[in-house]
Amino acid sequence: MTLPPHPPQKVPFNKPALTFAQQIAKLESEGMTVADYALAQRCLQHISYYRLSAYWLYFEHPKGQAGPRFKAGTTFEDVVALYEFDRGLRLLVLDAIERIEVAIRGSWAYVLAMKAGSHGYLDWRHYSDRRKFSGNCRKLDEETDRSKDTFILHYKAKYSGPKRPPVWMASELMSFGLLSRWYALLKEPKDRQAVAAPFGLDQVVFVPAVQQISNIRNTCAHHGRLWNRRLKATLKLPKKSPPDLANALNRAANDRLYNSLAFLKHLLDQADPGHNWGQRLINHMATLQAGNATDMGFPPNWQNWKLWGGTQ
Repeated sequence: MTLPPHPPQKVPFNKPALTFAQQIAKLESEGMTVADYALAQRCLQHISYYRLSAYWLYFEHPKGQAGPRFKAGTTFEDVVALYEFDRGLRLLVLDAIERIEVAIRGSWAYVLAMKAGSHGYLDWRHYSDRRKFSGNCRKLDEETDRSKDTFILHYKAKYSGPKRPPVWMASELMSFGLLSRWYALLKEPKDRQAVAAPFGLDQVVFVPAVQQISNIRNTCAHHGRLWNRRLKATLKLPKKSPPDLANALNRAANDRLYNSLAFLKHLLDQADPGHNWGQRLINHMATLQAGNATDMGFPPNWQNWKLWGGTQ
């Protein structure tokens, strides 16, 4: 019988707090070149050592390797450039998600309103799990109670009931994460497909895509790192249709960001056909200096696929 390995022994946390000057000295002692001390102190003050550490990890030797912590030639300016690239990427991704999120909210509300009227979405029989449905209702109540939006205050002041708002108000009120859970819980595939139809995707693909977009949105909203991030949720990748999306996906790196960006491009093509977001992404990727696009799952010559305006 093989016994499970023992967890590593815990030790008390005893790392000291360091001044900005001490932080710079520590980085230099570990092999990082700092050419502009004023820039370094400003970045450490306004971004923080800990947040930047997620970006200089890329420049480190593997743990346990003898010698300096950082690879030869690593500069503080390289780290900051990678951070600024990622910051621009987050803003670009949020710009796409804002338009897609609004469109998804509208599609969900319209389908449920046409199926069951203003408050029929609150009938548990439309959902596959009554316990999860009850949990979603509790979350909706919490968000309704906290809301100071004019339309909710008007609803509460004018109408004696139902207590919960009509579906078109609920879709605007609830967080995108909560809306993704309401949508995924719909029992009938035809209802899930009706919500997905305006986006040109099968509901089997669209349901996890909505959940993935919600997760990425939360990462961006909390200023989290997108570059080189491994994503928890896994997209369901279409095999053939729609062809432009299916052909452009990187099936060997589905836990990386690129496939989600490809989904955003496809969804924007449906929701806002006149957009130029794809070209803006191509332009932004061209600014990546330190780091590598393959770390985010970008396949070689990805810009050549039709999804991105190419001919393949």
